[in-house]
Amino acid sequence: MNGMRRLGIDVGGTGVKGNVVDTETGELLADRVRIETPHPATPEAVADTVAAVVETHGYDGPVGITLPSVVKAGIAHTAANIDPTWPGTDAVTLFGERLGRLPDAQRSGAGPSRPVFVLNDADAAGLAEVRFGAGAGRRGVVCMLTIGTGIGSALFLDGRLLPSSEFGHLQVDGHDAESRASAAAREREELSWPKWAKRFSRYLQVLEDLVWPDLFILGGGVSKKPDKWLPLLEARTEIVVAQLQNQAGIVGAAMAAAEDTSP
Repeated sequence: MNGMRRLGIDVGGTGVKGNVVDTETGELLADRVRIETPHPATPEAVADTVAAVVETHGYDGPVGITLPSVVKAGIAHTAANIDPTWPGTDAVTLFGERLGRLPDAQRSGAGPSRPVFVLNDADAAGLAEVRFGAGAGRRGVVCMLTIGTGIGSALFLDGRLLPSSEFGHLQVDGHDAESRASAAAREREELSWPKWAKRFSRYLQVLEDLVWPDLFILGGGVSKKPDKWLPLLEARTEIVVAQLQNQAGIVGAAMAAAEDTSP
């Protein structure tokens, strides 16, 4: 890739974050821009927010964008923590046409649409961690979990992504896993770290009985404070904290724009 620069944007339930990335090294090349996720987070409102992030960076090249959604061939099929009108949306066309109307794109003669690559947010984070972070060089089955507003997942076999795993929605003891074990659930119920860790351990145990991974990589917002919870987790699988922490989605999105690794 020879130091290719791409803009990666990570659309989350609370914020839309973007940065320019050297996709050869994973290095962030500018100050991160974060804008609150609009509410309701309709396709049009999110596209406007993404455009604002791109415009702030003054960037006119291809853009990688994550969504908290199953994305196949550029179409969003689910809506986790965004507006329920997303399923069926052609996200590539939506973002491409909206970014094509930005002044920088008009001046560069990019035409009515700009190249964009859209993928699931956890898949993007996993791509970054397996290339540049805690999963680099690891073979076997690696499961990346992003713990935030919900629980996202990315599954890899010998470094290759198996997209759209959606393990955050496993049924654990009669409940959707992320409704009780996400970071948002911990805050909503005002759980202590030990109580939350017990719930999350139970989730990991159910997941590892189904997938039998060789490594769990845990990222998302909670990865900033691993000393609070990592020693409390109980599972037979090796557990490590994401090295890129909450920037992994941005880096993975930029990688998609550089390589078109989107599913």
